[in-house]
Amino acid sequence: MKLTLQAVSSFVLGLAFFGLVLFLPAGTFDYWQAWVFVAVFSVSTFVPSTYLAIRHPDALSRRMKAGPTAETRPAQRIIITAIFLLGIAVMVVSALDWRFGWSTVPVWLVIAGEVLVAAGLVGAQLVVIQNNYAGASITVEEGQPLVSTGLYGIVRHPMYTGSLIMMLGTPLALGSLWGLPVVLAAVPVLAARILDEEKALTTELAGYPEYTQRVRYRLIPGVW
Repeated sequence: MKLTLQAVSSFVLGLAFFGLVLFLPAGTFDYWQAWVFVAVFSVSTFVPSTYLAIRHPDALSRRMKAGPTAETRPAQRIIITAIFLLGIAVMVVSALDWRFGWSTVPVWLVIAGEVLVAAGLVGAQLVVIQNNYAGASITVEEGQPLVSTGLYGIVRHPMYTGSLIMMLGTPLALGSLWGLPVVLAAVPVLAARILDEEKALTTELAGYPEYTQRVRYRLIPGVW
């Protein structure tokens, strides 16, 4: 029951958050791209979270321990703060772009952006189903197994791949092109998180060095 209440509270706070970072900068509620984005985001997170709450409550609990205070590594506290602020900037800049008409995004590209947002979010949630220890903060628990199949057989950090896909789709879904450079600015920060996380996994998770030899790419197959 406590976990369910936390999940519902998180959902409600998320809606309030979107109201502040999307509709306030847009200066109006008459912003259909934002409404569709919020709906897609909500469904793409609420449905998998409900599944986790029923089938894997421990995994959902790990996912809800997020933010700088949940990190044990000092570098990660800085990195996750930067990622959070850049995520806000992506949405604020996109909403301002839509408000002042700095760029024009056709409807088909808005829809493509929504598809990317949904695919990225669902993919990230699928990672948690495949690896129940995939939390929102970087920790290695006692007895934690090494998962190397499924999405982990394609890249070493599939959750971040899903997050990147979602971030790339966000400006387009919100009817903006100027939000894309902000997303690109977040990529090096995400890379820094991955590299620091791998330092911890190499020393704390049994079999991880051998796994990196089998799965060569961290984030994007054939690229990095």
